[in-house]
Amino acid sequence: MNMNLPNKLTILRVLLVPVFMVFAALSHFGRSDFSPLLSLLAAVVFSVASITDYLDGHLARKHHLITDFGKFMDPLADKMLTTAALIFMTVDGVCSPIVLAVVLFREFAVAGMRMLAASGQRVIAANMWGKVKTVLQMVTVLLYYFSCGMFPPDGAFLISLVTQILCWLVAAVTLLSGGKYLWDNRDVLSGDK
Repeated sequence: MNMNLPNKLTILRVLLVPVFMVFAALSHFGRSDFSPLLSLLAAVVFSVASITDYLDGHLARKHHLITDFGKFMDPLADKMLTTAALIFMTVDGVCSPIVLAVVLFREFAVAGMRMLAASGQRVIAANMWGKVKTVLQMVTVLLYYFSCGMFPPDGAFLISLVTQILCWLVAAVTLLSGGKYLWDNRDVLSGDK
């Protein structure tokens, strides 16, 4: 495995996921023991992790450091980060379980397609719609956690409403990106190369 700088940034993103989870789990949005500071810390850690997503791809393309490890691990790291956030947002009551189910279904379907492709010595990189989906998920999470940390508690209804709307938009883009991904790679299912 080639551990170039982009791959190291991807590994850093994976390592930041449990750190984010600790702050998100302890922030307790909508409860009497809500901690704006912990929500802000969750947002900062998520921001750093999101920046590594941009940097690893940019550096890999610019310096021709694209590897099979990076093509496989980069989208996996994104899924770990955004799915963890959506789970905590569902627990907080601002993301519908339906949205979470749509996101998880898409991720399992795409992961299954990638495993099938890998069994035929083929690596399928993320497509443009997958990247749009990831960016929208990241923006939704960042807006939620930064808003929780920066606005007074009486703004909870507005934060919740805006986040719910964004989560449903995430679900729509997730369905679109998953459908396109599966359609574009349907030859993997038929066993064609």
